[in-house]
Amino acid sequence: MSDQVNRFLGDSLGRTLIKLVVVSLIVGFVMTVFGLTPWNIIYGFRDFILEIWHRGFSALGRVGDYLLLGATIVIPLFLILRLFSYHR
Repeated sequence: MSDQVNRFLGDSLGRTLIKLVVVSLIVGFVMTVFGLTPWNIIYGFRDFILEIWHRGFSALGRVGDYLLLGATIVIPLFLILRLFSYHR
């Protein structure tokens, strides 16, 4: 069982824990220097997804506006042309 754990961790349990503590301290220090918190990262990701979501539907709204604007000309012309060609 110990060999499987060591193989999974890549080293012994104690050495792996020491490496994780050292790397966590370094990453925590760098995040503090840049003023980052885990919540800032989570909220930033959430805001990024929401911004993409809103921009996507905003673009679809503009396409719908173009569709309605064009349809105000095309549909009446289509109906008029169909009425004139119907009597032939």
